[in-house]
Amino acid sequence: MKAYVFPGQGAQFTGMGKELYENSALAKELFEKANDILGFRITDIMFEGTAEELKETKVTQPAVFLHSVILAKTLNIKPDMVAGHSLGEFSALVANGALSFEDGLKLVSQRALAMQKACEMAPSTMAAVLGLDDQIVEEVCAAIDGVVVAANYNCPGQLVISGEFSAVEKACEAMKAAGAKRALLLPVGGAFHSPMMEPAREELAAAIEATTFNTPICPVYQNVIANAVSSADDIKKNLILQLTAPVKWTQSVQQMIKDGATSFTEVGPGKVLVGLVNKIDKEIETISA
Repeated sequence: MKAYVFPGQGAQFTGMGKELYENSALAKELFEKANDILGFRITDIMFEGTAEELKETKVTQPAVFLHSVILAKTLNIKPDMVAGHSLGEFSALVANGALSFEDGLKLVSQRALAMQKACEMAPSTMAAVLGLDDQIVEEVCAAIDGVVVAANYNCPGQLVISGEFSAVEKACEAMKAAGAKRALLLPVGGAFHSPMMEPAREELAAAIEATTFNTPICPVYQNVIANAVSSADDIKKNLILQLTAPVKWTQSVQQMIKDGATSFTEVGPGKVLVGLVNKIDKEIETISA
């Protein structure tokens, strides 16, 4: 069975999507439609912009989404199962037919703006912790004064924590004391997948509730529960929870393999997810589209 996986924020690079735009009439049409929907020429920033311009959340999220979804459409993929890392879940939901291209892009744009606002409300950040068991990371976070939680379960021995700036800093010191190989702050705008995103979650929830979701052609393994979901109502519910809940990527990939996935194809910019899948299961076939 073929699993298709879609990357999240951080996979962007200058020039992303340009080749697609130039070589495919379908891709060009969809990129131009996206420019109209967003009200600015995101293609100019994707193809010619600086790394700094691309790093703006309101640009990054739609850019990564567009690269992934348009690539998937030009490849005409027929997945047996899909999953996306954080933002990538929206790309996955367009690829399996749960969301239309237009609705997916509108939600991603609203998500980016809501997260940007939440980031500006309080100093918050994220940090990567390497070389500790998940349980130890969770215990260290629980013992810290202030808001800090496990946010991304990326692969065994690689977990990202998220929360208030001072609490994350304290947690990094405590992680090193507990034996972490590294615990380092990440260059991000705020504390994604933590309680600090509650204002953004509320804002996005209203937009998700107002959007039509279809019955998908194949299951999506959602970040929040790391399990197969095929009901439009359940997909909505889990998507609303996603902003303040952890990304259970390790658990999602393990479950997909249990359920019969024999190969994982990463669709979108970069090769981060195939790298993580290889660390979760060395035997599984991985492909970068």
